[in-house]
Amino acid sequence: MKETSQWSIEEGDFFEGLEAAKKAFFSRAKRMAVSKNTMIFFEEDPSTSCYYLEKGIVRIFKISYSGKEPIFFIRRHGAMFGLAEVLDSIPRKSNAQTLSESVIWEIGRKDFESMISDYPDFSRRILSCMGRRIRYLGDQVESLMTCDVVTRLAKLIVYLAYENMSQEEDWERPVTIQKKLTQEQMASMTGSCQQTVSNTLKRFQEEGLIQRTKKGLKVTNPLQLIRKAEH
Repeated sequence: MKETSQWSIEEGDFFEGLEAAKKAFFSRAKRMAVSKNTMIFFEEDPSTSCYYLEKGIVRIFKISYSGKEPIFFIRRHGAMFGLAEVLDSIPRKSNAQTLSESVIWEIGRKDFESMISDYPDFSRRILSCMGRRIRYLGDQVESLMTCDVVTRLAKLIVYLAYENMSQEEDWERPVTIQKKLTQEQMASMTGSCQQTVSNTLKRFQEEGLIQRTKKGLKVTNPLQLIRKAEH
């Protein structure tokens, strides 16, 4: 699995190096091909299963009393999600929705618990995954308390581009973010508003850090953007 960074919480395919567990998982799970904007689960739903994202992108988010939708996580292909509640058998604490056409595998709680018992490497991978996500949320809380919007947005862009920057030599060349997020979604992930995100992206572009295109976002100077994210 690829090395992590302070902004990354996912490390490639969850099942990388776990071929026996992967085979067992797919034999017990149900495959679902779903369209963009499909709700996978809602807050307060019973947590009777968890999921593996074979293809696509999923957002994990809340809906506030004011109607805002802060995003906690973006799940990409190769990720497991819906783990925390199913481990404790408690109602869902957030919502999950696809942001693109996706292929998702759903496994029920009993089969999931059986896999934890039968495959120690699978169990250790689950613990490692949950630990990274807790640390990420801690970093996010600290960022909201101590960093300005410019720094938070720079960190988010680095995080989104990370999966295309896994090799050392990649850090010195432009990187295109494959999955496009709206400015509203970026605002919800940084505790900001759409207009502030728009202004900050414009500033980044004027500084030569990014290019905004119809297809998405291109990080033209990754190293310089990382330095801005470290402020």
